[in-house]
Amino acid sequence: MPTGEKLRAHPLATPLRVVLVEPEIPPNTGSVARTCAATGSALHLVGELGFRIDDHSVRRAGLDYWPLVDLHRHDDLGQFGAAHPEARWHLLASSGKRSIFDADIRPGDALVFGKESVGLDLELLEAHPDRVYGIPTLGPVRSLNLSNAVAIVVYQALSRIGALAEPFLADDALGDR
Repeated sequence: MPTGEKLRAHPLATPLRVVLVEPEIPPNTGSVARTCAATGSALHLVGELGFRIDDHSVRRAGLDYWPLVDLHRHDDLGQFGAAHPEARWHLLASSGKRSIFDADIRPGDALVFGKESVGLDLELLEAHPDRVYGIPTLGPVRSLNLSNAVAIVVYQALSRIGALAEPFLADDALGDR
């Protein structure tokens, strides 16, 4: 495995919050967890999961970076909101009419994604139309893969808030996880 210096950025004092509501596909959540570990973003898993995340299951899947994830579990979005009342929510949906790239994202905000099969609950989207965003696509696909969408949104948000403005090289003490 390659070792040596890696391009890094300083972590945010108040990290972004990536919220997955009832994720169904383990590899997607594993990829999202890795993105969160790489960006210092907190991962919030809400509702029932379509898989297990106990130590044995995570180790078996080869997710050796899982201990690096700031992981939180919530029974529902109400519980998440009560735990983080200061977080502004940005709801991501393939039906979003406004680009997430135009959103005013700040440190500590919540980037909320729905389950792979149906997305976020329509009632939630209709109750907060001013918070619903989409990722523009150039081709005729129905939607992007959840883990790809999270990576796009998180890195765009980090860039917009200036978190990636002063990268530096640092020794990679963790190896290539």
